[in-house]
Amino acid sequence: NIGESILYLWVEKIRDVLIQKSQMTEPGPDVKKKTEEEDVECEDDLILACQPENPVKALDFDISENQPEIEELPPIDHGIPITDRRSTFQAHLAPVVCPKQVKMVLAKLYENKKIASATHNIYAYRIYCEDKQTFLQDCEDDGETAAGGRLLHLMEILNVRNVMVVVSRWYGGILLGPDRFKHINNCARNILVEKNYTSSPEESSKGLGKNKKVKKDKKRSEH
Repeated sequence: NIGESILYLWVEKIRDVLIQKSQMTEPGPDVKKKTEEEDVECEDDLILACQPENPVKALDFDISENQPEIEELPPIDHGIPITDRRSTFQAHLAPVVCPKQVKMVLAKLYENKKIASATHNIYAYRIYCEDKQTFLQDCEDDGETAAGGRLLHLMEILNVRNVMVVVSRWYGGILLGPDRFKHINNCARNILVEKNYTSSPEESSKGLGKNKKVKKDKKRSEH
């Protein structure tokens, strides 16, 4: 695991354990949740059944009256693909300042037949609202359970703003287990660093830990 965000992976693993424990202890509706690891043979059928005819039409954003209408499609950048056991992951990034642009970016990406044919197109975005001093953010798993939330969590840790990241995954027929989440986040982090949405690769991998180190070094220099 040299060079990887170990602390982040630990936190996500603990989160998985707690979620599984809460599902076991809390009585709920008798619904069998199917994930990639539980149902291999029917994965493609499930994905096709769950996906709407037009993924872009499924988005129903509530745009406030005060928000300016922005018709311009933002530029879209594509990251370097990561391939593992015949599964391929690729991140796409676009600057966005309103939900309407999020919808426009998705529509443009789905015009690409290769991206539209991906097994999953996971995305997350964060938009900073100056007037309210808050973030407008959301995410989508697109059939890859919990992947959208993990992607958004990574963007929160990196404290990025006014940006949208889409990670396409083409499933190669071999289960990757938790490694698939690692590849999704690595793809996203790499393109965010490349496009200068984070200060440096070190900051993206160490997160808040770097801030502590800076404070410690500052104290030493004062002495």
